[in-house]
Amino acid sequence: MIELNTQASHSKQSGIRGRRSLSKLQLHEALWAYVFIAPVVLGLGIFYMAPSVASLYLSFTQWDGLSSPTFTGLDNFIELSRDTAFLQSLGNTLLYTIGTVPLTCAFAVVVAVLLNTSIKGMTVYRTLYFIPVITMPIAVGMVWRWLYNSEFGLINYVLGALHLPQPNWLFDENIALLSIILISVWSGVGYSAVILLAGLQGISPVYYEAASLDGAGRLYQFFRITIPLLGPSLFFVTVMSFINSFQVFDLIYVMVGKNDAMLDATRTIVYNIWETGFRFFNMGYASAQAFVLFVIILFFTVLQFYFQKKWVHYQ
Repeated sequence: MIELNTQASHSKQSGIRGRRSLSKLQLHEALWAYVFIAPVVLGLGIFYMAPSVASLYLSFTQWDGLSSPTFTGLDNFIELSRDTAFLQSLGNTLLYTIGTVPLTCAFAVVVAVLLNTSIKGMTVYRTLYFIPVITMPIAVGMVWRWLYNSEFGLINYVLGALHLPQPNWLFDENIALLSIILISVWSGVGYSAVILLAGLQGISPVYYEAASLDGAGRLYQFFRITIPLLGPSLFFVTVMSFINSFQVFDLIYVMVGKNDAMLDATRTIVYNIWETGFRFFNMGYASAQAFVLFVIILFFTVLQFYFQKKWVHYQ
């Protein structure tokens, strides 16, 4: 009995020491985990959260960036409802988004399906499609400015050789925004195609084998198997394309930013924010526009998450 009690006592003490050692190990691991994520958290707080809070405060003030801000309440937001330039930029941004997002997603699906086939040199094709994604937007804009040149551009040269109309791509207010939409689709397809390609490779071939045994053709399989099972990836691509489209700035600045006559036809919200804040030094008014943009993006993003229940199917 004495030996049994002694053994039990030793076992209990060993268990306590084990739990203490385990707790120290967990504490040590947790400490290092916080150390590793600290730079990201600090960067997020300093460069994103703090400026966002400051911008929200400035949206209720009148500030030129140098003097002390003057609190004006809702005056900036009331002025926005009457600002024709802001309303025009909002309309242009909506048109740009409506034109860019569906085309980008549609072409990305086609490209992803083609890149998912087994042909020689597939790695090269995938690299070529992804190159526009890693190219700086300024460089993309400069190249396309030359391509769109009405007198010396390659596009009009080819159209002229084919005896087709040669539009003034960047200086015709009827097609200037369309020209920028085409560039955005060209440069954005690669990123979306890579995401969709990963989704395609996650679809089990069993579904296609069963459909083939039942006599289903390629087109039927594409719309009844590929598209439904690609729903999660397609949803992610749609949301990201939508958010990026509402924040377009660099292409507008490079393509037509120096041409004030064309700005009314191509001005977007972010360009209007930049112009108001850093050209006219009305930081409070620019912050109010930025807050409105945030609310718009948040609203449509939440709307997409709500409706995704109806068409996104998770395996």
